[in-house]
Amino acid sequence: MKRVAFPFGKESVVADLPDNTLVVYSGIPQGVGREEAERLVRASIDRPYAAPKLQELLRGRRKVAILITDKTRATPNELLLKAFLELAHACGIAKEQVEIVVATGLHEPHSAKEIEELVGKEIASEYTVYSHNSDDDAMLEYLGRTSFGTEVYVNRSVARADLVVGLGLIEPHFFAGYSGGRKLVLPGIAGTKSVYQNHGFRMLAHPKADYGYLEGNPVHEDMVEAARMLGNFRFIVHVVLDKEKRVVDAIAGDPYAAHIEGVRRLDAYVKVPVPYEADVAIVTNGGYPLDRNLYQAVKGMVTGSRVTRRGGVVILLSECRDGVGHESFRELASLSRDPAKILDYIRESEPLRDQWEVQKLEQVLMKNKVVVVTQGVKDSVLEEMNLIPASSIEEALEIAKRLTPLERVIAVPEGPYVIPYVSGATGC
Repeated sequence: MKRVAFPFGKESVVADLPDNTLVVYSGIPQGVGREEAERLVRASIDRPYAAPKLQELLRGRRKVAILITDKTRATPNELLLKAFLELAHACGIAKEQVEIVVATGLHEPHSAKEIEELVGKEIASEYTVYSHNSDDDAMLEYLGRTSFGTEVYVNRSVARADLVVGLGLIEPHFFAGYSGGRKLVLPGIAGTKSVYQNHGFRMLAHPKADYGYLEGNPVHEDMVEAARMLGNFRFIVHVVLDKEKRVVDAIAGDPYAAHIEGVRRLDAYVKVPVPYEADVAIVTNGGYPLDRNLYQAVKGMVTGSRVTRRGGVVILLSECRDGVGHESFRELASLSRDPAKILDYIRESEPLRDQWEVQKLEQVLMKNKVVVVTQGVKDSVLEEMNLIPASSIEEALEIAKRLTPLERVIAVPEGPYVIPYVSGATGC
């Protein structure tokens, strides 16, 4: 037997797997401690990629908006914010001239306690920090229409700032290719209508709306066009993290060129070939915070399905401490026992809240059965959503054994933080 540890919430679950299990890990090196991480971040800011020095961009600005990722991402927000704010204040920017916007997109707004956890008590108490609200039309400003037809509405306060800076991380994303950069604008601070259009059925049905693709990915290219309309979005500071969410690398500079360079660096670690498709893939959602709800856990399912044969089984381990996450996601995914009918309904009825997450889920279910090991979602809810509940990996493997032979088993403990692909197949 092979003993493998799988991230599960803030802990891990250890399982003895069949000897024939192929365990897939990224090549990401071990990250550094806090002090060295601070040095890496400051060094990246001092040597911006394809952009003027941050001091030049800050000179004479009256209002600076900082975009940060929300509670579902492992971004070291406090570390990045302190490095940026220290420099901003040295350039004469007062605390009152700074607003920090949690780029939630269509995710739920954050409570005061969640914001404090996100940025630290000191920053939360001394600066204006708030969650973007995509549904508040009165707080949105129209910027124009992309060549894909997306009407771009963004947070008005951000649009009217003198300078916008984006802090985040670069990791694989299951339909935008990678996180970071332009995603802080769309969907991050965009209006609901804009997100619906960018995340529309046709866009996500494109074969390159997948992990690992930027060029030719309509979702990504539309996001870039939208972000470029926000002309004051001039600088990013992003990190790459290891398996333990420690900083491995940092890059700062132009929101587009620096993002592409960060993706290039990440690719060397996360794209991993496997020699065959599995009968069963065992995958996680990367542990906390990405596995805090079932909505986010679709990412792990998509990762597992990439390397599982049609008719095979994906076993997902995801704590889901916040439950399903989005009620509209649960309702739409429970509409029918037939994934094809749900996909047809989305295509005919869009726009629908959370349709993109359900579309990706149904694409997986058209190909594979999915067994879910979780503590935060009731069995009855999983069953309504056409997922198979299990109380442990061992029980999940027993269920899988009744559905398919276990001749080829692949385990992906890092879940969506790695991009496994079958050697010789198109996709990476």
